[in-house]
Amino acid sequence: MVLETLNPMHYNITSLIPDTMPMATVPILILMCFLFLIWNHEETSSIPGPGYCMGIGPLISHGRFLWMGVGNACNYYNKTYGEFVRVWISGEETFIISK
Repeated sequence: MVLETLNPMHYNITSLIPDTMPMATVPILILMCFLFLIWNHEETSSIPGPGYCMGIGPLISHGRFLWMGVGNACNYYNKTYGEFVRVWISGEETFIISK
């Protein structure tokens, strides 16, 4: 008798959730996806450089400057993107101009 009460197959959890619940969650999920796309949308910049990508780009850019130093990181970005590059240092957009 004790084993029957502890058996998870004994209880039918799906009977507790009404059938209309999945129908109500679909529009909410679509709305959340739409809001997420709008929140992550950024206008493309004509200035080359690493992408923003939900804030990951600035973290990588700042980490590269901390790890490699200013001179080596500037040389890396200039070799990768050209003479005029947009990067992020301490969360602020910074332009590297070199020739």
